Amino acid sequence: MKLVIVTSIQVADETFVAAAPSLATEMVGDRGNWRRWWPDLRLTVTEDRGAAGVRWKVGGPLVGSMEIWCEPVLDGFVLHYFLHAEPHDSLPDDPRARGTALADANRDRRAAGKVMSFEVKDRLEAGRGVGGPAVTDPAADAGNADERVAR
Repeated sequence: MKLVIVTSIQVADETFVAAAPSLATEMVGDRGNWRRWWPDLRLTVTEDRGAAGVRWKVGGPLVGSMEIWCEPVLDGFVLHYFLHAEPHDSLPDDPRARGTALADANRDRRAAGKVMSFEVKDRLEAGRGVGGPAVTDPAADAGNADERVAR
């Protein structure tokens, strides 16, 4: 039997954004946003995937990995947020206190992820009517028009 190590902080979340995935590139790639969304974490990019998202190595009070993946779905995208990490500081020895500390840390990180994903959603969908079509990327649309004209 193979043992699998599971980190103490496990966050997996997804939010549908009714906007072209390419519109998320600037927002998700902006280091100023990272510092605002996760002010206590030291993030090192391990993979910048443009419109598909970013993967980071995480340092600071947590040690592990984090990812935002923008998966194209219908006329928008699903923003997936993953965090797999261990607390850097030691945890209480008492099992109950340890469990409470880890539950609190997981809840706080889930909440921070939701704040981030709802900000992305709110900003990219700004001006879109409820139930209306997804927000398109004018730059991508212009490129597609140029491609059609060239044919």
